Amino acid sequence: MKRTAFTMIELVFVIVILGILAAVAIPKLAATRDDAVNSGLAQNIVGGAGEIAAYATANGQVLDDLTLMSNGMKTLVDTGAGVSTSKKMTVTRGADSECVVVEIVTSGGIDTLTISTSSSSDPKCLILQSLIDTSTYPMVLRGTNVVL
Repeated sequence: MKRTAFTMIELVFVIVILGILAAVAIPKLAATRDDAVNSGLAQNIVGGAGEIAAYATANGQVLDDLTLMSNGMKTLVDTGAGVSTSKKMTVTRGADSECVVVEIVTSGGIDTLTISTSSSSDPKCLILQSLIDTSTYPMVLRGTNVVL
């Protein structure tokens, strides 16, 4: 006799194999998505800091609203990842509401751009912090400390 269809056992084996493959692949895809989000946030933070420095150099001043000086900072606010207050951008990642802080500090006529990170234990925040090189900050944007 010639068979023309799959048996129930064959179908069960195929479903089990597909379930195992899905159980392995789904966590990997979720981790890839988190990596992409962290990379985008880090790009907006570091790129935004560069845009703020360029704005301060070109215009000889800084504004209280960082989103007016930087598209990267505006993107952080528009996506809900950051909150902008007077000369300060606070970036939330994971459970840490102050994962990364970008701020312009004015003291004695000198405007300085700083990027600081919190001491977080949240894995998402720690990964974001590892993508940002804070060694070049604080960065003087404008002021009176030029030596001739």
